[in-house]
Amino acid sequence: MASAQQRKVVVAGVIGNALEWYDFALYGYFAVAIGHHFFPHEDAVAQLLSAFGVFALGYLMRPIGGVVVGHIGDRLGRRAALTFSVVAMTIPTFLIGVLPGYATLGIWAPVALTLLRVVQGLAVGGEYPCAMVFMVEHGGEGRRGLLGAFAATGAVLGILCGSGIGAIFGRMMTPESLNEWGWRIPFVLALAGGVVGYVLRRHVLETAPEHRVERTPIVETVRDHGWLVGRLVALTLYTALPFNLMFIYLVSWLQLADGIAPARALEINTISMIVLLAVMLAAGWASDRYGRKPLLFASTILGMVLALPLFWVMLNPALALLGQLCVVLIIGPYIGVNPSLLVEAAPARIRCTAVALGYNLCLAVTGGATPLVAAWLVERTETEISPALLIMVAAAITFAALLRTEETARKPIESSNGGAAAPRHAGIVISCFSLLAAVASAIASQIVAGGEPAVSQALSWWAVA
Repeated sequence: MASAQQRKVVVAGVIGNALEWYDFALYGYFAVAIGHHFFPHEDAVAQLLSAFGVFALGYLMRPIGGVVVGHIGDRLGRRAALTFSVVAMTIPTFLIGVLPGYATLGIWAPVALTLLRVVQGLAVGGEYPCAMVFMVEHGGEGRRGLLGAFAATGAVLGILCGSGIGAIFGRMMTPESLNEWGWRIPFVLALAGGVVGYVLRRHVLETAPEHRVERTPIVETVRDHGWLVGRLVALTLYTALPFNLMFIYLVSWLQLADGIAPARALEINTISMIVLLAVMLAAGWASDRYGRKPLLFASTILGMVLALPLFWVMLNPALALLGQLCVVLIIGPYIGVNPSLLVEAAPARIRCTAVALGYNLCLAVTGGATPLVAAWLVERTETEISPALLIMVAAAITFAALLRTEETARKPIESSNGGAAAPRHAGIVISCFSLLAAVASAIASQIVAGGEPAVSQALSWWAVA
């Protein structure tokens, strides 16, 4: 693959997952403001819980979205699936930024917010799995692991970008202005990334299967490959659970267990995520040369053995950064190599559907539950290092699944028609997405021209369009 085309594939594949986690970080950062604007409760805690309840609903929609977008990827082509997902993620994120609050729309404000989160959940359910498939299939012999690792970097880049932009606006604006209208701007800015992702994905080479199945992909996946889906769930567990524990929950844990100031806890988390990027890419490169399973076995074994001691190390505020960096060196290789392993394990004709279903079934359970279970363990056991048990259990389950998984690094990936044109129906789907993108761009112009008071007018214009 030419270098320029490969760079385009990397950017096109990563940008959607980055947008997903960018929205994730923004929603968490501005949850208080969102709760205040969209939920009429007088109690601030109730507002916050309502905001996070709507956020959690998006997670529950992921498996359904994985089936829908996976179907598009297996039937109409990877390009059509990725174009759909980036548009279906970008427009709701943008509209959250311009959606009038409860004071203007009444009960329709929280209803509209919930619907937008549902659409986002459907889109992101297929975004990362289809991006994994797309990038690994484009990797070619000897580079699939590295391209898969690049796909995994999107989550880290999105969180860093979202939290960074949130922090910048927090410093630039007064708390009153930020909570009143400034929180909307970072959501609106997501439109720029979505347009770039749409353009790039619209013009990449297709990798649709040469032979499509007669049955619906989800039907074949469930009937003929149920054990494969179960194994993909287990193989994903050691990616999803440690990531949510170490980079979502740990910020609060450091403050509660160590008494570390919030700013310092965020600094430790940010440094660790930057190191994680390098570790994932290095592991993806190494897996192409030395195989997937040696790195994966080493990561899971070290997770089982060292998780508890490293949490004990992190109890010392002076060693908290060192402890988290050591955990990154243990779990980072698995997170980086996992995409290529999942994609290579699935047959080409149902690859998007199978990978999306396995990945999202795991994430739907662990995504929101991991921080809650970790907090429950600390309270129940009265032991601050007890969340390490979650990593140990996840490592053990994934280790067992690896024993039943073949080494695939040096095997040709099952055939896909690399440079073929997309199926005829894909053009219709992509054209519809182009219209949606154009509508969103027009709304942006309305807002830029009219400022904050133009938000309601722009939204009404969009509804008519």
